This record gives sequence, C-alpha cells and structure tokens, in this order.
Amino acid sequence: MQNYPIFVNLQNQACLVVGGGPVALRKIRLMHSAGANITVVAPEICPEISEEFGPSITHHRREFDEQDIGGYRLITAATNVPEVNQRVSELAQAKNIPVNVVDQPELCSFITPSIVDRSPVLIAISTGGDAPVLARMLRSKLEAFIPASYGALAATMGRYRDQLKKALPEERDRRRFWERVVQGPIAEYFFSGRQQKAEQALQQQIDAKQSANDAVGEVWLIGAGPGDPDLLTFRALRLMQQADVVLYDRLVSKEILNLTRRDADRIYVGKKRAEHAVPQGDINQLLVDLALQGKSVVRLKGGDPFIFGRGGEEIELLAKSDVPFQIVPGITAASGCATYAGIPLTHRDHAQSCLFVTGHLKDGTVDLNWPLLATENQTVVIYMGLVGLPTICEQLIKHGVRPDMPIALVQQGTTQQQQVFTGTLATMNDIISGQQVHAPTLIIVGSVVSLHSDLAWFNPEAD
Repeated sequence: MQNYPIFVNLQNQACLVVGGGPVALRKIRLMHSAGANITVVAPEICPEISEEFGPSITHHRREFDEQDIGGYRLITAATNVPEVNQRVSELAQAKNIPVNVVDQPELCSFITPSIVDRSPVLIAISTGGDAPVLARMLRSKLEAFIPASYGALAATMGRYRDQLKKALPEERDRRRFWERVVQGPIAEYFFSGRQQKAEQALQQQIDAKQSANDAVGEVWLIGAGPGDPDLLTFRALRLMQQADVVLYDRLVSKEILNLTRRDADRIYVGKKRAEHAVPQGDINQLLVDLALQGKSVVRLKGGDPFIFGRGGEEIELLAKSDVPFQIVPGITAASGCATYAGIPLTHRDHAQSCLFVTGHLKDGTVDLNWPLLATENQTVVIYMGLVGLPTICEQLIKHGVRPDMPIALVQQGTTQQQQVFTGTLATMNDIISGQQVHAPTLIIVGSVVSLHSDLAWFNPEAD
C-alpha cells in the first residue's frame, strides 16, 4: 500500500491555500464543503472564488511569505510558479504540517483522492498520484451505481443508533438488525424517495424489537428491456441483485436473468400464444403470497411492464392486499428494437406521430381499429403481430394504405440474434415465407422504414 488512507476532520479548522486560480478553486470547494476555515494567499483570486465564497474565506492579497506557514491543520499549494510550490512544501513538511502540492505528488505529504460524496457516506479513490484520470473514471462509475439516497439512509441510521442499543443490547443482534435494514425494504424506501415511510417502518421495528425480516416484503415490477442487458436501468439492476425470489417471463434473456442475485429462487411464469406456464391469476396471487412471507420479490418482464406487459393487472391485487410495490420502467420493444434497427419512429419528413398496438387481442383475434392505423404521416408499431401478419397487411391495404408502404419485421431486437426483414405491405408475407422467423418480433409500418438501409448501425454478425 503506497499511501495510508485517512479522513481528516476539518470542521472549523484553519487551512491555508497558496494560489488563487482555477486549480485553487477546486481545492477550496472541497475544504469548504468539509467545514474548514480557509485562508488564501495570492496577489489575485479568480472571480469564481469571490463569487462562490466571498467573506466566508480570508484572502491576503499578496505574494506568499515564509511567515505564512504555521498554525494550520493542512496546507495546499496551487500556484503556477514551481519554485513557490516547492518552497511551500519544504516549509510545511519541516513543521510537520500536512501539505498537498497540486499535480506534483513528489512534493506532497498527502494527496487528495477522487471522491464519491454521499454524505455522511464518503468514498475516496486514489491511484497514488500515478493515474488521476483513471481515478476520476472509477469515481464516475461508482457515482452511477450508488444512489444519492445512501447518504440519507446513513444519516438516519446514525440518529437511531442509541435507540437500537437500548432495544437490542447485544452487539450481534444490532449488527444483524442493521444488515437486514440496509438490504431490505426499509433501505428501498429511501432509494425510492419515501424517507418518511422508511423512518416510520424503522421506528416500528425498533419499538417491537423485531428484525427487519419480520416485516412484509415488497414486490418490484421491473422492465427488463428488449433484450440487451446494457439497456437495464441502474435501479433495475440494483433491485435484481437484492431479490429473494425472481418471477420471469420467456422474453427475459438468459444474460439478464444471470444478473439477478445468485442465490435467489427463480420461478418461470412465461407465456406463449395460447400457452401459459402459470395462469395470470396465479401469478398475481403468488406475488402477494411471497411478499407476505417477508420476501423481496422481483417480477421481471421483457420490455416495459406498462406497455402490453399486463403490469397493471399484476399490481391491482398487490394494492388491494396492502403489499408494498415499486414499478421500474424498462425500454419498451418499440423504442429499443427500432433504434437498433436504425428506424426512427418519428421523423419530420416521414411521420409526425407514432402508434403502438398489439396484434394479439384478448379474444385471440386481430380485429384492430384499421381506419386509425391507416392514418397518413404516422408510424405504426405492432407488438405480437407475427401470426396475424397476413391479416395486418391485407387490412391496412384494404383501408387505404398504399401497397408499397414500407414495413419492417424485427426479430429478437437488440440482441446478438437480431434480424431485420424489410419490404412492403404487398411483399412482406412472401419475403418471410421462406424464412424461419420466431417470436419475439416487432412490426413497424411507415415510410420511416425506408431509412433503415442508410441508418442501420447495429450489425451483430460483424461483432
């Protein structure tokens, strides 16, 4: 280990910054956010320092003097004069005052890491000054994965520590209690912006001296997107890795399913046309039953739960049963598949509106609102329309759409198995008659399909 990591308390502590330019500004911001009393020595300071901090810092408008060293918790040298920076370092280290010289690690007795600030949670990343760009990249990745709500969760845990000590005197019991809190529904209340509900649940469990596992679980209805795991949202991935049980559809790819918690129970509840592994009513009841057992349940659905995903049906019973639930949107197939096929759903020269419909109605027919679908200057996206494709093409032409209107069929869109078939309403059935086309497929009808040949960018065969 090249450097010994520590966190220094700067609250109301005197700190010196030598220099007043943009680099000094960055250091002043960090120290100020930590509560330091900052003195700046520089002939001039940049306008941003004056505007942001004004009288909250002390500015000595002059060159650095050796008498400036002394009485500080730490010192930063951020001038554009190497000799001054070196002298500041020498004088500070002679008095055993921690000193940082910006971008000159050889002159530093301490270095400032890249920081992920979720106060009071603070994560510091350092490469020992060797690769600051890498440290910043790692910070950006961590910031993306760590919700800002962790700060509120940590602060709340701090406020309730004394209460919990009285309720659970044994350290082992308290540790288990907090482990369940940070991995269970209470933490999830914070992450979804329900802090008041989280504190109410926490207080109830402390009062009852019960573990967080004794509470009712929660159901997370998650859109898994059209197939590419990279299209999952951060929230979806986080919840998937916390679930005790995962109920998943046939449209959820193996790659996405493998991102769920390894020891979670997986239950397949997928559906094909006229073939349901588990009837919908049984799925709805199973979600309730599992949550009432105190489990965190993920209902993982392809695309978006609320776009032809029957998500509304699944949460109705949860709401009636007072089971907590969250809904995490996913990229719907229309958006994902069209994008990966290079077909913009709207375009000023082609379509000013876009219509999503399902080609498989509840009664098994394909009896759609054909006059509405035949409207000009729009794109029609048809989910689950493969079986009814001959009827769709015939009826659109019958209701006034020109026979040479472009149409695309996207099979397994966004995945490495994606295939795109294009033609016209008059020719599409013949085009796919000799092909092995299988669900999931998406049909796109409209002149925007003519852009596919020029805009197609995703070519899985080339990878």
